[in-house]
Amino acid sequence: MFTDHTVPALDVADVTHHFGRQNALDDCSFTVPPGAVTALIGRNGAGKSTLLRAASGLLRPEAGEVRVFGETAGDDSLPRIGYVAQQAPLYPMLTVAQTLALGARLNPRWDAARARRLADDAALPHSARVTTLAPGLRSRLALVMALAKRPDLLLLDEPLAPLDPVARTEVLGTLMADVAERGTTVVLSSHVVADVDGVCDHLVLLVDGRVRLAGEVEAELAGHRIAVGTGSEIDALDDREIVEIRTAGRDATALIRTAGTVPAGGLAWHRPTLEELLLGYLRAAGSAPREVSA
Repeated sequence: MFTDHTVPALDVADVTHHFGRQNALDDCSFTVPPGAVTALIGRNGAGKSTLLRAASGLLRPEAGEVRVFGETAGDDSLPRIGYVAQQAPLYPMLTVAQTLALGARLNPRWDAARARRLADDAALPHSARVTTLAPGLRSRLALVMALAKRPDLLLLDEPLAPLDPVARTEVLGTLMADVAERGTTVVLSSHVVADVDGVCDHLVLLVDGRVRLAGEVEAELAGHRIAVGTGSEIDALDDREIVEIRTAGRDATALIRTAGTVPAGGLAWHRPTLEELLLGYLRAAGSAPREVSA
């Protein structure tokens, strides 16, 4: 299917959703361009799974809209979406071979040769029932099912969590090959920064159901600096631009939003790593407001 590269692959506009009194998503807005590999980062309970369900069309948010390649997320967008939920839901009594055959019957864009190749690469035993597979192999089978659909948008909810280090590397390699070969847009949810560092070119940071950062990884890193100095030197900075401060005795380290220029003085400055950037925002969200002296 033709993809208009001027239209976002995923457009989340003012999305809000509650479960009872719990605010799962709160006025979330961001876009994902076609072909991007986007990290959806947040602590457990931040709203990542709810957001991916809304993007897949399986959940209709109470307010706002989710559009996939310009169309409202729902039944019409499902053929273009590959979605792997956190628990990798599969039919437990089917064998691996029967699961792949079911995928072929249900998906008009199914690539049977690719499904067999991916299953073999993952060492999935074709005669084994799903219920007997280890969690990591079930996760690999769910990913095979999603990729064999030949989706234009691939939504992955914590897909690396059940995998050992070797399997994680293999899965990321498979995803990057699919992006390079087909231009697939990927949204990869995780609460582990190391899982996405060096893999994703865009990011969305969720904190308590709200979007705190969204954009290109390179642009977000360029828009922040780490300042190191004494507590009094850090306190002299413009508080509106300070994301987080960490102190150790008289010394302090701060994550600062900046347009690229930094003030002169005794502070040492460096560009943050992706881990420093994301953890700074996550820690700041969970800490008490900083007292500012008059």
